[in-house]
Amino acid sequence: MTELIDAGAAKALVEGRHGDPFSLLGLHKRDGKWVVTAFAPGADRLWVVTGKAKETEATHWGDGLFVCPLARKSAYRLRAEGHGASWEWEDPFRFGPVLGEMDEYLLGEGTHKRLWQVLGAHLITHEGVEGTHFAVWAPNAQRVSVVGDFNIWDGRRHPMRRRGATGVWELFIPGLGEGTTYKYELIGPHGDPVPLKADPVGFGSEHPPANASVVRPITGRFRDTDWMESRAARHTVDAPISVYEVHLGSWRRAEGNRMLSYLELADQLTEYAASMGFTHIELLPVSEFPFDGSWGYQPVGLFAPTIRHGTPSEFRAFVDAAHRRGLGVILDWVPGHFPTDAHGLGRFDGTALYEHADPREGFHQDWNTLIYNYGRTEVQNFLVSNALYWLEEFHIDGLRVDAVASMLYRDYSRKDGEWIPNQDGGRENYEAIAMMRRMNTTVYGEVSGILTAAEESTAFPGVSRPVDHGGLGFGFKWNMGWMNDTLSYMHKDPIHRQYHHHQMTFGLHYAWSENYILPISHDEVVHGKGSMLDKMPGDGDQKFANLRAYYGFMWAHPGKKLLFMGQEFAQGAEWNHNQSLDWHLLDHPQHRGMQSLVQDLNSVYRENPALHVNDCRPEGFEWIESNDAQASVYAWVRKGGAGDKPIVAVVNMTPVERRYRLGLPEAGRWEEILNTDAAHYGGGDRGNMGAIKSEKTPWHGRAQSALVTLPPLSALYFRLV
Repeated sequence: MTELIDAGAAKALVEGRHGDPFSLLGLHKRDGKWVVTAFAPGADRLWVVTGKAKETEATHWGDGLFVCPLARKSAYRLRAEGHGASWEWEDPFRFGPVLGEMDEYLLGEGTHKRLWQVLGAHLITHEGVEGTHFAVWAPNAQRVSVVGDFNIWDGRRHPMRRRGATGVWELFIPGLGEGTTYKYELIGPHGDPVPLKADPVGFGSEHPPANASVVRPITGRFRDTDWMESRAARHTVDAPISVYEVHLGSWRRAEGNRMLSYLELADQLTEYAASMGFTHIELLPVSEFPFDGSWGYQPVGLFAPTIRHGTPSEFRAFVDAAHRRGLGVILDWVPGHFPTDAHGLGRFDGTALYEHADPREGFHQDWNTLIYNYGRTEVQNFLVSNALYWLEEFHIDGLRVDAVASMLYRDYSRKDGEWIPNQDGGRENYEAIAMMRRMNTTVYGEVSGILTAAEESTAFPGVSRPVDHGGLGFGFKWNMGWMNDTLSYMHKDPIHRQYHHHQMTFGLHYAWSENYILPISHDEVVHGKGSMLDKMPGDGDQKFANLRAYYGFMWAHPGKKLLFMGQEFAQGAEWNHNQSLDWHLLDHPQHRGMQSLVQDLNSVYRENPALHVNDCRPEGFEWIESNDAQASVYAWVRKGGAGDKPIVAVVNMTPVERRYRLGLPEAGRWEEILNTDAAHYGGGDRGNMGAIKSEKTPWHGRAQSALVTLPPLSALYFRLV
């Protein structure tokens, strides 16, 4: 026996310390003989089964380790008896590697664009046998095992094969199928056990608070060919883009306060968003996350659509349904930080692998989360590959990147001495900048017709400028300054607005510096900020009138549009992620009127090129009146391409009806195509009988003008007939 098995190696294997199990287990030629070595704790006897029925009984070395000489090299199975039971299985240690030389090369180099195709858990047929292939990156671990119910969570039973210098470990386990629950058990570089880890590239997870990974297929059929062929034109700076931001867990609840499934949302949410005239649905993060209260912004499973609403195939069906209704789907993507949960990425192989070891670089004080080490090639590759994954595998149309400013600056939310300068002594995070540029270059280069958008709250230059022109490469940037200024103005009592008049005009000084989206997002209706309706001054009717006027101002303002769910019907209460929106409010005329207004604003915005073609170019905008602070009136012209009818927008931000002389860019009849004071929207139905006609009275520096009725707290749009 001793000549067939090394006692020291056998002892290390039995104790779970052996870092190269394939050198001992499986079929090997030793001293000129073919020998099968198998580890089967709990077995009293074991047989090697070759051919159809031939069995050779193995010798029990002890502690569940068996050795069996064979006459020749042969495929085999194992059969064991113990404690009154009998079981038979394919030996995972008789199978060769799955990953090829090119995979190994790209993994080692940290340049594998489609990391998810080689890492994670994949259902495959290998050497004629069905099972699951597991692969994980853990370069500093002494030993890595796959554990789960299938092996009673015993890390000695399925240790993995190390793939050279790549830092990747792999194992094919025959017979394991979809729905298998698993984690990785790792021994750190100093021999210490690491808490059981979920799969960083796992495609499924258990329902929280359970947190093991689950084997899930990510293949499936789409029926969205028409959408995919046409979407590039829907994502240019010339296109009308109006986004409905949604938290899937609280948009609407089923009976019993149950979250809706992806399949239910595929029916209900897509139908609603399309009927409202939005062009896109933007989802708060759907990557698996442990804590409901994080809204998805502390993800653990970046490659797994959260099981809260269903499986990856069901999520695919949701995206497919949106596309067939003419809606794009944008995901909120979070590469800025990750939580410290023990089963997550933190100290994954017993070292600071994904994060920085120094908390001055690797820990977010605001969120108690860890920061990726963007300068590590493999980590950067992990993030960039994840961005590509959602776009390719699920036909996602765009990524909104969260908290970009927190990545751009090393001193973000830190005091002196709490951060480490870059190599030039500055505050810019060169490595994070490189990661974002690589991400944008990769996704725009690999997937046609998609978009990316940055939530970036500073004046960092060139966020939406191409990388080859020195920018970060995003397609669009959220205009946080516009949002803060205009909401601050709207919050004020109208009697004081004259002193803050240019908060509403200031955004036009920099409106063309980036490709902007105007965001009224979830961040504006949480943490005590109240709902949009709460922010408005005045009594009940005036609150609604203020909000209608604000939306009218926003939809005529240059920039793409974004509203968070509930804002379209003036949700009364602050958003609560634990419950449904207050859909019963639509029984009230004012709320129903607000919903109708947003629906019509989307329709007018989409149908009139003047309101969207030049959203991101200065030639599409011209002030008529920007300085009438005393009356709190604003007026401007929006223009599209040659032949597109211009539109004049005029906004009255006081509760006073005015007869107002308005300069017009051209002579003729101008129809009133939208009036936020219309009775249909809950207003007083004051206006201009549907149209105004210009007269040769110079005003506002123009040869033509007209006397118009400006209802209190209202926005009006006029289109040249």
